[in-house]
Amino acid sequence: MGKKKKKEKKTERQAFGITVLKAADKRIRKLKKEHEPLIHGNKFWSSSWVIMDYLERQGLPRKARVMEVGCGWGLAGIYCAKNYGAKVTGLDADPQVFPYLDLHAKINDVEIKTVCSKFEDIKKKELAKQDILIGADICFWEEMTDPVYNMVRKAIQAGVQQVIIADPGRPPFDEMTNRCSAELGAEVKEWEVEDPVKATAFLMIAGSLPG
Repeated sequence: MGKKKKKEKKTERQAFGITVLKAADKRIRKLKKEHEPLIHGNKFWSSSWVIMDYLERQGLPRKARVMEVGCGWGLAGIYCAKNYGAKVTGLDADPQVFPYLDLHAKINDVEIKTVCSKFEDIKKKELAKQDILIGADICFWEEMTDPVYNMVRKAIQAGVQQVIIADPGRPPFDEMTNRCSAELGAEVKEWEVEDPVKATAFLMIAGSLPG
């Protein structure tokens, strides 16, 4: 009898209409040798699934202008571009994450503009060009509470119609959302995704898109 073929391990995941590469994928392994992210951009964070599920239910206008802040691998923005034809900008303080974003944009056949910037350095005129601002797992240190809050406030002042930020519920995120709720009229929702993946997070939502 011949030897049994070793079952190949799947290194890609399909969900919400996009392809996501796992850490074991040879393309990701190659990038990790060449580009080592400095600020927790070394993997895909599951709060992005929650943003995708929320947008799946809420909807997004065709060709909406979307900025994903603290984008990392940029998968929530790629979801918007792939499923709604959104014009997406991925913003991150760490340029080492952009090769991962570019790879995922390529395999999902979309184009994503990238900008290297800290939250506190985003100009109001740049925010004014966006319809919606999204961010997953971006408020994980105490010192990020003020920059994220100020960014949300600046976005609303600049005319961004909706801001959605997802997080598992860390204390800095809770502090930031309390301020956004009290001062900007934001709401917080606990959100659970069962299919096509399992994920849970809290969503801070400020503003709304035209229905």
